[in-house]
Amino acid sequence: MSELTQLGVVLTDRGSKYAVTGAQVTSRAEIDSVLAELKTDKAYAKATHNTWAALLPTGALKADDGESGAAMVILRMMERAELSDHVIIVTRWYGGKKLGGDRFRRVQDATRAYLDHLKTRY
Repeated sequence: MSELTQLGVVLTDRGSKYAVTGAQVTSRAEIDSVLAELKTDKAYAKATHNTWAALLPTGALKADDGESGAAMVILRMMERAELSDHVIIVTRWYGGKKLGGDRFRRVQDATRAYLDHLKTRY
């Protein structure tokens, strides 16, 4: 498994904070170990949601972690970017105000920040 790429908090909206993290993975076991490593940081372990998606050789995997529909947003963006063998995790700390449909835009923004970061690295 490759190292975690953590961009930290990339945006805030009405008190909610969003961070994005990713890593190269090739199996569900590697995804689980990436999530476990991320959650060794108490802030991430206590986050309201750690939503993730991955495109693996065996197919797509995703988990909303209570943020219904958010993992599909990440997955679609990964498919469009043709980013496989990778997991992207969007973390949200709830700020006390419901964001409605804007929450999907924030997940998109966080995912885009990660994809843009990858472009500058390679």
